[in-house]
Amino acid sequence: MARLLVHVEGETEESFVRDVLAGHLSQRGYQSVAARIFGNARQRDRRGGIRSWDSARQDIVRHLKQDRGCIVTTMIDYYGMPPSGNRAWPGRLDSSQLAHANKAPHVEKALREAVRAAMSDDFDDARFVPFVVMHEFEGLLFSACDALAAATGRRELAGAFAAIRAQFGSPEEINDGIVTAPSKRIIEICPSYQKPIAGIAAAKTIGLSALREHCPHFNSWVSKLEAAA
Repeated sequence: MARLLVHVEGETEESFVRDVLAGHLSQRGYQSVAARIFGNARQRDRRGGIRSWDSARQDIVRHLKQDRGCIVTTMIDYYGMPPSGNRAWPGRLDSSQLAHANKAPHVEKALREAVRAAMSDDFDDARFVPFVVMHEFEGLLFSACDALAAATGRRELAGAFAAIRAQFGSPEEINDGIVTAPSKRIIEICPSYQKPIAGIAAAKTIGLSALREHCPHFNSWVSKLEAAA
């Protein structure tokens, strides 16, 4: 039975893996499903956030080499991923010119190629399944606007969230502008929104099935992980 390690950028994603994803994937055949925040595990001020690709790559490659029975994946927001400079992630700059449906797959392909280049010739590509969240974690929460509103403690805001959702073909299409990214839209409507608390509460209430139904790229990732088990 395979072990799955999910590299994440923060505590919210870490909780999502533990509270929403792990139980389902364990039932599909994984011996264990764990999340690990990028960065120094001993120094919390050096953990979390979207780190430079060089730093993230070192974490990914190290774990692939240390545990040859482990499948490694990522859960990283497209929004905020550095597109250029010394912190740039592969494929991110070019992807900005692509149609929505091609953005995340383009970056994921570049990540696979970069990790493959850092591994030995006998590396099994199936052991690395990168995933880029479109456009960020909060986008997934628009799968059920009533649950999102309830999680903020303001059920009356469901209509305002639904009005945003109605503008897009799927929650994953809610864009990544400085003031129009999903989290920014939520905060504009509900300034008291706290991602680690309300975000996870909403995700747990929505449930994995509904998230997969409304978010096709997210669903594709979960399907790949199921197959990899």
